[in-house]
Amino acid sequence: MGALRFGPSYLPSRESPEEAVELLVARGYSACEIDFEGRFWMDWGFAERLGELARDAGIVLSVHAPLFAIVGRPEKDKKHRMAVGMLDHTAGIAAACGAELVVVHPGYLFGRERKEAVDSVVEQLAEVRERLEGKGRGVPFGVEVMGRVNELGTLDDVRAIAARLDWVRPVLDFAHLHAVTDGGFTDVEPFAAALAAADSTIPPGAPFHIHFSDISYANRNEKSHLRYGEGTLRADPLREALFRFERPATVIGESPDEESNQAIRAALG
Repeated sequence: MGALRFGPSYLPSRESPEEAVELLVARGYSACEIDFEGRFWMDWGFAERLGELARDAGIVLSVHAPLFAIVGRPEKDKKHRMAVGMLDHTAGIAAACGAELVVVHPGYLFGRERKEAVDSVVEQLAEVRERLEGKGRGVPFGVEVMGRVNELGTLDDVRAIAARLDWVRPVLDFAHLHAVTDGGFTDVEPFAAALAAADSTIPPGAPFHIHFSDISYANRNEKSHLRYGEGTLRADPLREALFRFERPATVIGESPDEESNQAIRAALG
């Protein structure tokens, strides 16, 4: 297994970059995903200083784009333009702080066949990339595997998108995968199979990007993140599966509490 980094899905302080990095170091973290799911709250100066301090502390950053910032809409309307603007701004913050990845959601089927929806995501992501490169914001994107079985964002969907865009990588959310398989991720083999699928579309040397937490689900759809140990998803099989790959990994804990993230960190070693 390559180097494994672990950290939370939010910056532990929005007061200052110094306080945020101090808290990450004190809690034993070596990664952090900046949380813009709800709104943008970080300015450029904060981002640049955060990047400097994180690099000095050996902490790898990633950024989660706002939930509304999806591409692949059937119409290039006002909502599409707003989403593109959000992705542009997210990528700018990511470039400013030296983040290794921008995590995005793939969107929805919008009543279309799966292939048509994937084609639309690929086309629109390529247009976004052209815009970003013109601004020096051409950071890698990661498309997250989603937790609803009948919507866009299955592992196969995400692999299909990443296979056609060399700057896009799959983001394996094992809570989502556990949900859509009705609790199928309880031993090493499913984890290893999912990692192998992602491995085939990630550039050499780039890390796996993984989201992990315990989860509740029903009818093959996610319900909510749980405290670690309240559900049936465990980190030990993930650790064993990662040993089969030379690729490094960044694991982001999405637990609702700090104690759970620390338990997952301990299990991953």
